Amino acid sequence: MRVVENFFYALFRLPVLGRGFALVANRLKSRVRQAMMRAFKDQIRPRNWSNAELRKFSSLYEGDVINVSGWRDEDQTGSYYRNYFTGARSYSVSNFTGERGLQGQTGEVELDLEGEIPANLKGNYQVVFNHTTLEHIYDIRKALANLCVLSCDTVILVTPFLQQVHSESGAYSDYWRPSPMALERMLKENGLEVLYQSSNDNAWYAVYVFTLASREPARWRNKIPFHKSAEDSGMKLFVK
Repeated sequence: MRVVENFFYALFRLPVLGRGFALVANRLKSRVRQAMMRAFKDQIRPRNWSNAELRKFSSLYEGDVINVSGWRDEDQTGSYYRNYFTGARSYSVSNFTGERGLQGQTGEVELDLEGEIPANLKGNYQVVFNHTTLEHIYDIRKALANLCVLSCDTVILVTPFLQQVHSESGAYSDYWRPSPMALERMLKENGLEVLYQSSNDNAWYAVYVFTLASREPARWRNKIPFHKSAEDSGMKLFVK
C-alpha cells in the first residue's frame, strides 16, 4: 500500500501530470458541488435552515419583538420575519445608516449597535432577533452587549461560522466568524444563558449557528427543553 501511495504521490508531483490531475479534480469538485446545491437547496440552504429553526420558537412569545438591523425584514423565501412571531404584542425593525440601512418605514427604529442604546429602549423588548449582522460590526462585543441591553428576556442570533468573506461598498464590511463557544460566553457575560444552539453542518453551503438565550432560563425550561451547548450539540465542525 505504501508503494502505491508513493507512486501516486510522485505522479502528482510531475509538472505536467500534476497540473492536469489537479485541473480535472477541481472541475469535478465544482460540478458535484453545484449539483448537490441544486438538489438539496430547500433542505440545506442556510437561510432556509435558519428560518426553520426560528419557527420552532417564534410562536412562543407574546411580548414586544424587534428585528435588529433587519433591513426590509424579508426572510428571503417570500415572507417576512414579523409573520413568524404570530403571538407578539408588537413587532419592530431597526436599521442604521448606509445603502442597506434605514428604509423610512412606519415605526422603524434607528439604532447604532456600536453606539449607546437610548434609555427608552433598554429592556424594552421580550425578544431581540438578529440575523447575520454581527459579523459585519467591528466592535462585535459592544454590538452583542447592546442586543442584550435591548432585551428583558430573550436574544435570538443567527451568525455565520463558515462563509466566504462578503462586503458591499457603502453598506457593510466583514470582520468576524464567532464560534458557538464565543457567543455563549459573551451572552453569559451580559446575563443571558444559552438554552438552544444548533448548526446546519453541511459540505455544500455556508454554515450558520442559531443561538437562543434568555435572562429567565427557568421560565422556558419546559417550552425549550433542548440545551445544545458547543460541547454537547454534535456540531462536529466546532468540537474535536
